[in-house]
Amino acid sequence: MTRWPSYLPSAEAADLRYDVTTGPLDARELEAAVTHPGAGAICTFTGIVRDNSRGQSVTHLDYEAFAEMAVPQMRKIGDDIKSRWPGARVAMAHRTGHLEIGEASVVVCVSAPHREEAIAACRWGIDTLKESVPIWKKEHAADGTFWIEGHEAKPAG
Repeated sequence: MTRWPSYLPSAEAADLRYDVTTGPLDARELEAAVTHPGAGAICTFTGIVRDNSRGQSVTHLDYEAFAEMAVPQMRKIGDDIKSRWPGARVAMAHRTGHLEIGEASVVVCVSAPHREEAIAACRWGIDTLKESVPIWKKEHAADGTFWIEGHEAKPAG
């Protein structure tokens, strides 16, 4: 896994890690990054490439990102989580490039003092990442190649 080139080693941001990478994602490594003595729970979301979408067979996905904007937006999501859920720590990573069926495309880990906060913050984190971070998914399916925007598929040209 990439060694967190977007990581800011300041005292304030020492518990936060964000990455956009072409390398494989390791959820356990991100969980280790948010583990601390005050954490009573860690919630991890891992998005996996599945073999079907819109009723069609999918062969693989390609992800593209504007990393110069994606990483700061991920960092903002982490800051918002820390504000909304005091005591939370956050790590996020998203793959780019060619991904095969079964590979992890995104991982969001949140630790918090209690499970309710960890689960809520993780859910909010992945939902906000999907809505606001400039990362685009191209789906290669039996009926063609499509850019996926939310729940819409637009033919790739």
